[in-house]
Amino acid sequence: MAINLESALGLHAQGLDLRVERTKILAANLANAETPGYQAVDIDFAAAMQRYQSSGEVQRNYQMGYRVPHQMSADGNTVELDQEQARFAANSMDFQTSLTFLNMKINGIRTAIEGQ
Repeated sequence: MAINLESALGLHAQGLDLRVERTKILAANLANAETPGYQAVDIDFAAAMQRYQSSGEVQRNYQMGYRVPHQMSADGNTVELDQEQARFAANSMDFQTSLTFLNMKINGIRTAIEGQ
């Protein structure tokens, strides 16, 4: 009997992919915190995962939205450093959690294949 890894691993593999993309975006926001006129962007993680659940297809084109700052800066930059750092840290923790769940799934599949 063949095992479909995509269905066996569930949302965790897609979630990891999305977390990696979000990490890149948040890192770019942090890198451009002092760039005049830079507009901070982000992915709506929940909406992207909802689209994946409803369609069942892996999405590679994530919809990004501009962030609305709490306080406008004089140079037009919308990156709020403390907020971006908190989002980056939360995303990193969520990535680690998804990775842990994925490892547990893989170990469960391996145990079932080995018949233990």
